[in-house]
Amino acid sequence: MNLIIDVGNTNVKLAVFDKNNLVNKKIEKNSRIVSSVNLLLNKHPQINKSIISSVGKLNFNLINKLKLKFELIILNSSLELPFKNKYKTPKTLGADRLALISGAVFHYPKKNVLAIDAGTCITYDFKNKMEEYIGGAISPGISMRYKSLNNQTANLPLLNKKFPKSITGNNTNESIHSGICKGVTKEIDGVIDEYNSRYKELTVILTGGDANFLSKQLKSSIFANSNFVLEGLNYILEYNLNR
Repeated sequence: MNLIIDVGNTNVKLAVFDKNNLVNKKIEKNSRIVSSVNLLLNKHPQINKSIISSVGKLNFNLINKLKLKFELIILNSSLELPFKNKYKTPKTLGADRLALISGAVFHYPKKNVLAIDAGTCITYDFKNKMEEYIGGAISPGISMRYKSLNNQTANLPLLNKKFPKSITGNNTNESIHSGICKGVTKEIDGVIDEYNSRYKELTVILTGGDANFLSKQLKSSIFANSNFVLEGLNYILEYNLNR
């Protein structure tokens, strides 16, 4: 069994796979990573290999502990990946984006895929039919946009995300909701439209913490999958240890 550890900017996602089947999943604050891993190891003693992906600092105490127990892979750009990386600065490419494209290769081999991860940031990543990763884009996520309006102005409040009833806000709160939430959906739809104009038979994936919040608001045809990055990490683990 495989232990998948995906450390984000705020939360850590933990998953246990039996080959390609997800059997357990937990989302915790980063401060609880060690205790959460211990709980999963106790519950699933069959775990015999693991992969860690992190967009920030790694917990080396946890890494050393896992290395004593079983095979451990730390995701980085020098690892063997199931696609050809044509990014001009591969060492700067985030682990989350490597996992995202690996998930695209696993689920949609030999297809043009645009993978969108709506989390702290919104990332757009594209791989073509030849399993070549071309690149993508990064923009601020929904929560970051709300926080920036509050932090960078004197009087605008910090709000929880909410889709407005109308694009025309008739008070400050509704204007903020419209500017951010309508702005994000128009951005995503616009990016999808441009890729559709360039590539035939495009498959679009939406994942990340805001995927469910956004999916019903988009006009474009998409597949929402909250486990896409975890599945991509599991595929990288299997790809490296079963070659």
